[in-house]
Formats: sequence, structure tokens, C-alpha cells
Amino acid sequence: MPTPKPIQDVINAFSRLPGIGPKTAGRLAFFLLSAPDELAQDLANSIIALKTEVVTCPVCFNIMGRGQTSCDICQDEHRDRSLICVVEDAMDVLALERVGAYQGLYHVLQGVLSPIEGISPQDLRIEELLKRLQENEVREVIIATNPSMEGDATAMYLQQRLQPLGLRITRLARGLPVGSDLEYADPTTLVRALSGRQEMGVS
Repeated sequence: MPTPKPIQDVINAFSRLPGIGPKTAGRLAFFLLSAPDELAQDLANSIIALKTEVVTCPVCFNIMGRGQTSCDICQDEHRDRSLICVVEDAMDVLALERVGAYQGLYHVLQGVLSPIEGISPQDLRIEELLKRLQENEVREVIIATNPSMEGDATAMYLQQRLQPLGLRITRLARGLPVGSDLEYADPTTLVRALSGRQEMGVS
């Protein structure tokens, strides 16, 4: 028996999400079919709000609520404004904030360099980072890209672009497993990686 189109459409939509295969997508679709109307409506409303009420901070490119002039971290007067941690995406900000060991500001690149996927420096928020550093008194930039081939390439490119500015440039210590993402690291590992960060370009 062919699956009714509305159900198949939901299965197809769930299947496009990361980590969800066809079987899981099918289970979710049929769960929603038999779930109370309120649950399905709440889910739909939440997704719509996610896409309409969450925007990008014009300063650091982290996520924030619509209507704010900048994100909560950028507005926090107690943060160390001489320290900027450069991360790949907003999930990395959340991971570091959960640890509570870092009190500086962030800059979200919104990706990493990947020639295979056609992602070049112009596709990332690198020029905006350079402008921030030139306009503000920053003493150290922590490059916290993930320990992957793309993350390493991005870190090396950033080092080359930032060196002429005369800032201290560090990278998270290698307590992080190679090939893993910051968002999946446990708090202890992240704290050690932050505290043991190393100067880039110094052997």
C-alpha cells in the first residue's frame, strides 16, 4: 500500500535532517500522526519561530533574538573585551559557554574553509573579524576551530591574516580528539583545552 502523500512528505522532510535516516523519519512521522494535535501544533509553531525570531548578531555573528541590537554576550559589560575566541558556528559558542571557563567575547566564522565544498575565505566572516580587531583594543585571539583537516586549514589561514596585526594568537590545546567537534567535547576536556591553549607559530 502506498504511503499517503502528507505522511511521505513529513518522512522526506525529517530524512533531510542530520542524523535521521528513513526508518527514524518514518517513526517520527507516524508518532506525530497519532500524537495530540497540540503537540504537532507546538512543534510547527516552534519551527516557524526558530526561522523567524532567531537572527544573527551583527557584531560577532552568534545567534540572538530578533529585535536585539547585539547578542547577550556582546552586550555583557562583565566580559573581557580584550579577548576574542574564534569558532566555527553557534553550537561551539554554546559548548564553551556551558563550561563557564571562558569570559571573553566570540567571533563566529559560520563555517570553515573547504575547497571540496567550494567554501573560500570570502564565504566566512573573516573580513568582519579583521575589522573588529582593527577597531577594538584586543590583546589575544583564540582560534577554536575544530581539530579536523578543514579546521586546521582555517586556523592556519587565520594565523597568516592576523599576524600582521601584532596580536597574541593562540589555539586550543590538543586535549581535543582529532576529528571531533567542540560541541561534543565533555566540560573537563574543554576546560583543559582552553587553559592549555598554545601560541600559534611558536614551536
